[in-house]
Formats: sequence, structure tokens, C-alpha cells
Amino acid sequence: MKTIADIAKLAGVAKSTVSRYLNGGSVSLQTKKKIEQIIQEQNYIPNTFAQSLKAKKTNMIGAIVPRLDSYATSQTLTGMDKELRVQNYHLLISNTNQEQQREIEAIYDFARQKVSGIILLAAEVTEAHLTALKKVDIPVILVGQKHSQLHSLIHDDFKAGYIMGKHILESGHQQIAYLGVTEKDEAVGIKRKQGFQKAIAEHHCEIQYYETSFKIKDAIEVASNIFDASLPSIAVCATDNIALGVMKAAHARGIRIPEQLSITGFGGYDTSEIVHPALTTVHYAYLQAGELSAQQIIQLVEDQSVNMCSTLDVTLIDRESVDKR
Repeated sequence: MKTIADIAKLAGVAKSTVSRYLNGGSVSLQTKKKIEQIIQEQNYIPNTFAQSLKAKKTNMIGAIVPRLDSYATSQTLTGMDKELRVQNYHLLISNTNQEQQREIEAIYDFARQKVSGIILLAAEVTEAHLTALKKVDIPVILVGQKHSQLHSLIHDDFKAGYIMGKHILESGHQQIAYLGVTEKDEAVGIKRKQGFQKAIAEHHCEIQYYETSFKIKDAIEVASNIFDASLPSIAVCATDNIALGVMKAAHARGIRIPEQLSITGFGGYDTSEIVHPALTTVHYAYLQAGELSAQQIIQLVEDQSVNMCSTLDVTLIDRESVDKR
């Protein structure tokens, strides 16, 4: 663990200069930038920081999100902001562009800004995440994933996969292509698929599993490769965006939806209702997740009791993109 003396040596300045900087004293702009760079590179936090944070709580809550161009993220942030404003808190947002190292850096950056709590939206929680959160000693709520060491707020992904699987079987589909994401994402990559697998376990279906990313363009490429080999009766997609990519690939080849190919998604995005045919999907309460995570982080900041894990329900939305066989 670095000390003020270490930071001073690396920055090429006196220890008193680093101390003055940390306490808000007068430091030249050039020196300030140099010290800030070293502090960020070393993920340095003063030993007294955790104590001072508890003694001087701010009304700022930091949210670390993987991307801003996501319906799920934007709706969750909207819910957070709405609830925090009611509670007289301000929301600070750090976009990490789905880079784990930037998530770690954001934790330390928020600590330096003395936020009172952190709401973390991460696809995967690593030892580096846990080390950073332990070091800064700031209340945290993990949204979208479950972790035994963190207060977590999740959607019922297993149930989502299960009810979608049941719906597909009831519609008579037997030749299935499942387009999932990396299993590093436990909620989307594992739980949704496990729920789906349980639903179809006792039925004799022809099913192939494929992996893609969350991006529409990648889903288009994977779907095109699937169509080159054979045409399933239905494509079950782990997110609505993946489903939109499959739809575009199908339209490009003149494949009629749902007559020749049925398609489903997960998420209940606004776009899933306005595309043609409207997408059969599972609705996730992203806005409610944002509101509840804001309520819970404030409770933690105020030393109130919060359940280690809270689960939000999901509902199937049956639309026109699934044909009965």
C-alpha cells in the first residue's frame, strides 16, 4: 500500500506538497496534475479517508455503468435519478464502456470525490472490484448481478428463461437456436439460459446454442452464419437487441417473420414494441430497479438494514413475432 512519501517520491515533489494537495491547499497547476496522475496510477487513497468520509457524508451517490447507449442502463439511471432527487441526493455517473479496469478506477475516483454511496452495474465482479470496494469502505449496491459479499438487486433471470421456454413449447416449436452471451455475465449468460434449459429439459427438442455479444451488429453476423447452415423454427435471443439483429439478418435474406422464423427476446425495450412484427419478449422492471437501488443505497448510507439480495419479478409479453406450429 502506497504512502504519502511514496506518492511524493514518484511525483518528484516534497511530502508536504502532496499533503497540502490532499488537504485542498495551494499547489501549482502543473504539480497538481502530476500528483493526480500518480494517485490515479497507484489507486492511492489516504489511510484516513474512510474515517473522514463517515464523519463528513456528502449528498452525492455515484453510479458506475457499463454503457450509456443501453435501454436497460438508461431506464435504471432514470429511476435512480428520480428517487435520489426526492431524497435530496445528487447522482454522479461514470461510464466505463464495458471495460473492467475503468470500473475499478471509477470506484477510486468516486472515493476521492467523497460520494456517500456507490451503485454498481457490472457484468462481472472480480477480486479487483472487491479489493477496491473494501479499501474505499463506501456502501455499495450491486445491480443486475448477485454476489455473496455485496448487497445485490437482481431481476429474476432464471424465471425469465423458464417462462420463455414454456411459451415456446406451448407454441409448438422444436427446432431452436439460442443466441446467448458470455457466461462471465452470470445473469444474462448463465441464469437466463439455465431457466430456459429447465423448461425444455423434458421435451425432445433440436436445439443449438450460440454465443454473441450485446451488440446488434454482432448478432447480425452470428445469425447470418446460422442461416447459412440451416433455418431453425425459432431464434431465442438473450436480449432484445440481439433479437433485433436476428430480425435484420432475416429481413436481408427475405426470411419471413414469423411464418418462416419466429424470434423472441428478453428485456422489454421500447423498440421491441414498435418493430414489425412486434417482438415477443420478457419485461424487466428497469425503472423500478433504479428507484429501489437508490432507496437501498441511501438506507445503507444512513446505517439502516437492507436485505443482502432483493429480486424483481419479470413478465412475459406475447406479441406477433412467434408463430404457432
